[in-house]
Amino acid sequence: MSFLFVRIAPLLLGAALLPVVAAAQAPRRHYDAQARAFYRGPVRLTAGGGAALYIGDLGTLRPGPAFNAGVVYTWRPHWSVGGELTWFQLAGVDQLKERNLGFRGRNLSLTSFVRFEPLTDRSWYAATSREYARVKPFLQAGAGFVIYNPKSYRGTNIPNNAEGFLPPERTDYPATALVAPVGGGLTFNVVPRLWITAQGSYAFTTTDHLDDVSKRANPDQNDGYALFELKAEYQLK
Repeated sequence: MSFLFVRIAPLLLGAALLPVVAAAQAPRRHYDAQARAFYRGPVRLTAGGGAALYIGDLGTLRPGPAFNAGVVYTWRPHWSVGGELTWFQLAGVDQLKERNLGFRGRNLSLTSFVRFEPLTDRSWYAATSREYARVKPFLQAGAGFVIYNPKSYRGTNIPNNAEGFLPPERTDYPATALVAPVGGGLTFNVVPRLWITAQGSYAFTTTDHLDDVSKRANPDQNDGYALFELKAEYQLK
């Protein structure tokens, strides 16, 4: 996985930074299928936080904090691209009392995404660029990687010191895995150039070790996680 991480990390970083590169270019007029003129952009910087939920072998959920920063770029009417860096904590305790395991994991993900907005926003078009839609639903899907570092333990309470955690199932933590987040949300225009976005997503992963519990549980089923976030999006121009 470390070899794969080295190969894909530059590609994902490039995709995440595409909005910044595109915004630096001179404005160019484009036309949609109805011959309505539009300019690509603008760039919106995003930042926010929320809750992360682990979905895996242990079963019992313990919400953890999540914080993110990113960028969104309107590529054409209805479609945007962007990238996000997210730090989040996952935790869970065992639903099987005889196994009696728990874990806490701190993670960092970098993803690029495509966003689709089904409703029309008049601000997309050159002639009505200041007429913002007040509320817009959207669907979003992306790909990226996560760096994860779980610690497992016996019982229901997180240990207060390192000696309370179990020996790890793997020796290469922090490890990396691919992720594919999908979700959607609503974005609200508060004032010109400022939006508040409520978003939920679920991330599929290529690992069963987000909880450091694989051989002791079900190694044939990968772990996943959900994020529920509230973000501010600020338009640069």
